[in-house]
Amino acid sequence: MMETFELTNYNFYSSRLDMELITTIVDSLKEILEEDKKQEQPLFLRVADDFIMNIARKVVQEKKKTFLIGITGESASGKTVFVDNTIEAVVREKKEGIYTVIRQDDYYKDTSRELQEAGSYDALFKTGFSFDTPEVINLSLMKEHLIALKNNETIVSPRYDFVTCVSNPDGEVKKPAKVVLTEGLYVLNEEIRDVMDVKVYVFTPLDVIKERWYKRAVSRGKTGEAADLQFKNVNETAQQYIRPTYQIADCIINGMVDKEYIKVITDKILKRLGEICK
Repeated sequence: MMETFELTNYNFYSSRLDMELITTIVDSLKEILEEDKKQEQPLFLRVADDFIMNIARKVVQEKKKTFLIGITGESASGKTVFVDNTIEAVVREKKEGIYTVIRQDDYYKDTSRELQEAGSYDALFKTGFSFDTPEVINLSLMKEHLIALKNNETIVSPRYDFVTCVSNPDGEVKKPAKVVLTEGLYVLNEEIRDVMDVKVYVFTPLDVIKERWYKRAVSRGKTGEAADLQFKNVNETAQQYIRPTYQIADCIINGMVDKEYIKVITDKILKRLGEICK
C-alpha cells in the first residue's frame, strides 16, 4: 500500500514539474517568435495555434524518442538551404546520434531507360513525361526508411543522378538520431505525412523561385526548350500537389530569409531550450 502511495505521489510531482517546464518553454519560444516578427524578413510567417505547445511537450515528455521534421515547399523554394543552415546551427562539428537528413531527391525512381529511348530531355518532356509528380518518387521506400529510423534502425538511402536519371540503391548509410530532418517536394504528401512529428512549409514568391530554378537547371543538364518545358510543368504540378499542403503545415517558413539569420534564430532557440532543460 505504501509503495502504491509513493508511486502515485511521485507521478503527481513529476507531472507537475513537467507542466511547469512545458509552460516555461512555451513562454520562451513565444518570446523568440515575437522578436522574429519585428524583422524585415522574419523566419516564421505563420505558426499553428498548438504548434509551440506540441513542441514543448515533445521536448519534455518524449525526450528519448526520435523527432521527425518534414520540410516541404516548391522546387527551388529554399528547403535545402533551410535544412543545411539549421544543421550548421545545431552542431558545430558533425557527431553521430544528433541528426540525420533524408532528402527526397535521393528517392527518384530510375528513369535512365526512358531518357535514353527519348534521346534527350527535350524529346522526353515532349512525350508528356514529368519529373514533378509524386509518382516519380519512391515514397513507399522513403516512408519505410523514415519509420525504420524512428525505430532506431540503420538504413541505406539510394542515390539519384539528375543528369543520367540513374538511381543507385547502394547510396548512403543513414543512422538513427535524436532528430531526423527530411525535405522534398512531397514529404507532406498524404502517402507519407502521417509519420511526421512536425510539418514545415517553406514559402517563396514565384518570381524568386523561377530565377533560382533556372540557375539550378543548368547544373542538371537542362537548358533552352527543355528547361522551359520542365518549368511549365513544375508550376502546374506545384499548384496541384504542393501548394495545398500549405494549409496543413504546423508552421510556414520564409524562403527569402538570409542564411545567417537562419543560423542565428535556430541557435537562439536551441540555447534557450538547453538552458531551460539542463
